[in-house]
Amino acid sequence: MHPGDANYKHPDRPQEKITGRASGNNRIKQKSTTNSQFPSSSKANYLLPFDILGGRSHSEWYFYSMIILDGRVASKAIKEKLSNDVKVLVSKGERPPHLAAILVGKDPASEFYVSSKVKSCEETGFKSTLVKYEDVSEDDLIEKIVELNKDETVDGILVQLPLPRHISSKNIISAIDPEKDVDGFHPVNAGNLMLGNESYLPATPYGIMLLLEHYKLDIKGKHAVVIGRSNIVGRPISILLSNNTHPGNATVTLTHSQTADLGKICADADIIVAAIGKPGFVKAHMVKDGAIVIDVGINRVDDDSPKGYKITGDVDYENVAPKTSYITPVPGGVGLMTIAALLKNTLKSRLLRI
Repeated sequence: MHPGDANYKHPDRPQEKITGRASGNNRIKQKSTTNSQFPSSSKANYLLPFDILGGRSHSEWYFYSMIILDGRVASKAIKEKLSNDVKVLVSKGERPPHLAAILVGKDPASEFYVSSKVKSCEETGFKSTLVKYEDVSEDDLIEKIVELNKDETVDGILVQLPLPRHISSKNIISAIDPEKDVDGFHPVNAGNLMLGNESYLPATPYGIMLLLEHYKLDIKGKHAVVIGRSNIVGRPISILLSNNTHPGNATVTLTHSQTADLGKICADADIIVAAIGKPGFVKAHMVKDGAIVIDVGINRVDDDSPKGYKITGDVDYENVAPKTSYITPVPGGVGLMTIAALLKNTLKSRLLRI
């Protein structure tokens, strides 16, 4: 049945028929509703004209829900499953997975990220070891990594980035045993990802895919635009989105700071992954109605609050969210999924050692 037909019901959205006229992309905010077909999540509700749904008339409007892709909900479900898996493992007389994290310096953001990872280990029954240095040479840091590589009781090693300027991140990542590289940054794992071989997937892109999977989003045939070409997020997520998997099989455009007509390219996208590291970079005019928006950015922006700052993403959330069908919040979105993915990689490493 065509969206322009009177009895049409969109297969993916709760809705009710509403008649009235409006011009352009104007929206009318409505009261909240619930629908059991969606996983537990936050909802904001708007009206959508027929032409956006593929119809031919502005005279009839249909109600739909903007769904928040809640990393808290999805990561909790994943961690509950991991916790049960660890209990089964231990009940068989095996040791739990063991993650070793290395933190260099006193960057507040890095300290927060590492403490969150250690806390998640505790919540899921993993063992964790935190190695902290106020200052360390590159050679001494590599020596410690080699020690952890040889430790048969350690399943995963992560070095929190960024590192101080006198230490080469490339050399440090390359020093980690690929079989313990649960962040998925080692060149061997990066190469296997590109070739489609079994590997440890980079934690943030893996977390994004787990989020899409949790919300049962079918992206096959969709046009995905990735903003940012880093080896940590942009490049690997472009591969994962296009892989012949589920979710996957999207057609991907990888963009960056030198891309011409970036706004126009984004405006044609069904899915936008923003990973450029610039607060509020993605504006409403860059997002088409009904798009899925994944905000990877975590930016600290000064403000007049008691803390003196706020955390924002790469998307102008307030103005973009009403146009979307699904969107991730910051905080509470991709960051939590990154930790969940890291734990999944660590359990995978543990199971391979039995």
